[in-house]
Amino acid sequence: MAAVVLVHGLYHRPEHFADVAERLRAAGTEVVVPELHRGSLLADTAAVQAAVDALREPPVVLGHSYGGSVITGVRGAGHLVYLAAFVPDAGESAAGLGGGSAQLRDAIRPGRDGTTTLCPDGAAAVLYGDCPAPLAARAVALLRAQAPGCGRGVPERHGWRHTPSTYVVCAQDRAIDPVLQRRMASRCTEIREWRTGHSPFVGRPPLVVGLLRELLASTTAP
Repeated sequence: MAAVVLVHGLYHRPEHFADVAERLRAAGTEVVVPELHRGSLLADTAAVQAAVDALREPPVVLGHSYGGSVITGVRGAGHLVYLAAFVPDAGESAAGLGGGSAQLRDAIRPGRDGTTTLCPDGAAAVLYGDCPAPLAARAVALLRAQAPGCGRGVPERHGWRHTPSTYVVCAQDRAIDPVLQRRMASRCTEIREWRTGHSPFVGRPPLVVGLLRELLASTTAP
């Protein structure tokens, strides 16, 4: 069975991909959405690696935002998809590549235990500004606290050097500068550009599903 692994970014949960996952499953695709927030990039990568290893066939693996750093370190993917995501090279981290925008940094609120959260109004504007209001509100309500340090993690391997990859530039992104996205996209096999904000899986799920189904068809073709 064709399979997809969806990897969320910082502050997010697997539930943010619920609409995309449901549409793919309805079409007969196996979908796995690992929970990150394991405390470090290496631990998050290990969680996704376990999900990939449990599948019978090499899956299409999509990483969103920080999830790009995670999927970069994974072995055994049939195709990597970087959705407005970081594509680190040797010695690089998401933070070192430029990290989030000033608008995103302004939305971050420190907690007493070292974690951070996102201000709801700021998160809605920066992450889901182009999404219908009810979908944006639901997505904001799902956001969780983030442990420190993950964005400074450096992958131990660089899968985009060995595995076919697609970068999707989100041209209206307020969280990661589209100029930075285009620079990182040059490391991938092919580049797409969508006129969306940072989170098309919330506001435009058919767009994400269509790309994944297209890649599944080409990956599994004889």
